[in-house]
Amino acid sequence: MVTRPMPDPKILIEHLTLHYSDGTESLNDINLAIPANAITVLFGPAGGGKSSLLRCINRLNDLADVKTLSGRILLDGENILDPKTDIIALRRKVGMVFARPVVLPLTIRGNLTYGLELAGERRRSRLDEAVERSLKQAALWDEVKDRLDDPASALSGGQQQRLCLARVLALQPEVILLDEPTSGLDPISTGKVEAALQELKKNYTIVLVPHSVQQAARTADYAAFFLQGKLIEYAPGQEIFTNPKDKRTEDYVMGRFG
Repeated sequence: MVTRPMPDPKILIEHLTLHYSDGTESLNDINLAIPANAITVLFGPAGGGKSSLLRCINRLNDLADVKTLSGRILLDGENILDPKTDIIALRRKVGMVFARPVVLPLTIRGNLTYGLELAGERRRSRLDEAVERSLKQAALWDEVKDRLDDPASALSGGQQQRLCLARVLALQPEVILLDEPTSGLDPISTGKVEAALQELKKNYTIVLVPHSVQQAARTADYAAFFLQGKLIEYAPGQEIFTNPKDKRTEDYVMGRFG
């Protein structure tokens, strides 16, 4: 099999080590290059460090009780773990969608304009443009365009998850992190989210923790297998799911454990 050359990384993780004070999920000397305009999937058994890595990339672990954190995460060459990093600016550049959709107690429109208004945008034309653009990118526009002033809580679970994705997109980030975003959705809603991601990767860097090996195989341009806080194998998606190099990766992909 011919392996595609790895593009220049948008995110470069060097010797990242993380340990929480309570001894839960950790990361041990992680080195990983995440390319732009692709979907990089982090997969493996629960407790392997995947979600912790996502939280490191947009500094959500600042809110956790961390015992040890070392190494570097370079975003466009800048170390975001530097204490001088502007966290607010970073989180506008690196958006995150979680497993359970949490909509704001506002209208559909209000959920999408809230962050922009908080950042100082008051022009109605710019806000309206952002609402339509982000909803189209999240494959939700056709379903809600006539009910933008309805409460967001009235949407179905799948629609709420896509609204959360649209809320991130409204701020026009460069990187989108997704932590099991379809784990609670039905197959139709899951398909819509996955299809949206395939379009979004043309303009964004996407890092996805999938809810299953099957989803990982369907979506990955590149895939990284994590086990007990260690990065076991990293390769193009087609390669890692059809011809893994490490026996542990093969066993997991084939369903022999996990």
